[in-house]
Amino acid sequence: MTVEWDTAIVGAGPAGCAAAITLARGGQRVVVVDRARFPRPKACGDGLTAGALRLLEGLGLDPTPISTWMPVEDVCIRSPSGRTVEFPLPRGGGQFAAVVPRAELDNALVEQAKAEGAMLVEGAACQGIVEDNGHVALEVSDHGTVKAQFAIAADGMWSPTRKFLGLAPDGYRGDWHAFRQYWSGVAPAASQALWVWFEEEILPGYVWSFPLPDGRANVGFGVRRGGPVAVGDMGKLWRELQKRDHIRAVLGEDAAPETAHRAWPIPARIDKVPLTSRRTMFVGDAAAATDPMSGEGIAQALLTGMGAANAVLAGGSDAEQVMADYRHFVRRELFADHRMARRLGRVLATRPGARGAVRIAGLTPWTRRNFARWLFEDYPRSIIATPRRWLRKPLTTPGAYRSQH
Repeated sequence: MTVEWDTAIVGAGPAGCAAAITLARGGQRVVVVDRARFPRPKACGDGLTAGALRLLEGLGLDPTPISTWMPVEDVCIRSPSGRTVEFPLPRGGGQFAAVVPRAELDNALVEQAKAEGAMLVEGAACQGIVEDNGHVALEVSDHGTVKAQFAIAADGMWSPTRKFLGLAPDGYRGDWHAFRQYWSGVAPAASQALWVWFEEEILPGYVWSFPLPDGRANVGFGVRRGGPVAVGDMGKLWRELQKRDHIRAVLGEDAAPETAHRAWPIPARIDKVPLTSRRTMFVGDAAAATDPMSGEGIAQALLTGMGAANAVLAGGSDAEQVMADYRHFVRRELFADHRMARRLGRVLATRPGARGAVRIAGLTPWTRRNFARWLFEDYPRSIIATPRRWLRKPLTTPGAYRSQH
């Protein structure tokens, strides 16, 4: 493969596909390289926030053909004291939360990128990258050298691209670690609402049950690395958590795992890692863009992918300008929210903090409705501290996909 591309993207997950779609629409010649073949499984909680849904809609993704797409209207949260509060999302104004297995979501995004004109090279790993004054050269297994003006690294937390460029942090293994299983035969309570349990010994982590069609659910839990639960003890703890009476009461006695559990690390330190090299931008998990409070990363992946693409489209061949524009975009759109989420995570790390948060959020119908919208990124974490965002009418914006709702 000797053709020269405008942009080469490593990784065809949400971040990489968002970049590819945006660039292809802008008239760029784009190639996306991924070591997997699609559709492929991906360990994830499968939840989509309002922020993620709006970005997906803007990218042109149609949820109608995705049979496993499950809109969510009610969120139930149980505090460490046993108090359970139901938080309703707005009705009739579009989707504010949804659940869809990543195998289906990522495949749909890959097909969208191809339909926009991006070239996908599947089953091919990036084995090296060299940045020159005028281009980047990627060594791709079975395909030789791929040359482009710019590269976008969307290749996950363990980003080989970051390692090849000497920018990988030594010894970093993620800020969170998560387990999940797909369950079938769940009770109506679990098949119709999204559940979160704040269990005292894993704070600020939590147990979740995210509903899927046909009586199925994505059930799992996450813990903060270095917190009260050692990563090596998570398997034993998971077996104990799923037997707890209040969790089984929601899942139902007939509920059972249909797959083995999957585990994965979660990076959440976008304000502490290099976002660019000379001609390469890091996006999604490769930029450690996950929300440090909830573990949500799909909205951040989409946003960083689109931001990197728009920097390329705006900057032309000026590499310094492109890199500077992307860094500025990330600082403007994500840093304040990331730091606010980190501070809130410290509150949820204590039993009084988690209890108080659930109690205050559940005080009135207004607080319940707007807490649910805030939790699912309908408006930014740090909306109070960023006045420039107030014009976006954060409490009245409709959801995504109103025509499919």
